[in-house]
Amino acid sequence: MKRSIKLAPILMAAFFFLLLPLAGARADNIKTDYDHDVKFENYHTYSFGNIQTSDPFAKKRIKHAVNILLQQRGWHEVPTGGQVTIFAMQNVHNQKEVQTMYNGMGGGWGMGWGWGGWGMGPGGGLGISDTTTYNRQVGRLMIDMFDTSTKQLLWRGIANRDQTNDADKNKRNLYGDIHRMFDRFPVKPQKS
Repeated sequence: MKRSIKLAPILMAAFFFLLLPLAGARADNIKTDYDHDVKFENYHTYSFGNIQTSDPFAKKRIKHAVNILLQQRGWHEVPTGGQVTIFAMQNVHNQKEVQTMYNGMGGGWGMGWGWGGWGMGPGGGLGISDTTTYNRQVGRLMIDMFDTSTKQLLWRGIANRDQTNDADKNKRNLYGDIHRMFDRFPVKPQKS
């Protein structure tokens, strides 16, 4: 009786395991944390401290997005002396990436199907690898909220994202990242 090997399940499994590492490459780029002992419903006003960025347009956009999202939660901006002071820092840096690809033809020892059928033994061959090094621009935005009177950190949001040469896309990403940060904010938007 001849056994046939069904390749479809094997190929599907191989495809899945080859793509699995790529799933982590698009992992969540937003991180938030806050002091769980703080009663955020006791805060109603905020002021901006320093917004540190090398991009003058980003400074205005960060303030605009934060204003909208906090006002949806019933908070109000005051020029100075708010109950909460908000600081933000955005920077872009080059991150070195090293990627090595192997052709899989190197030697080794193991089990498998060979000239003599199924078995164990040494394998030979010339293994070749190709390593590429490149830089990519990564932007980081960090927004901190402090209790103005106690100077205690209340909430922090951090976004990391690859930057592109497309200014409109970077602007959309900035607004989207800030919105996603505030999706995790302890005070939810008020219903209209």
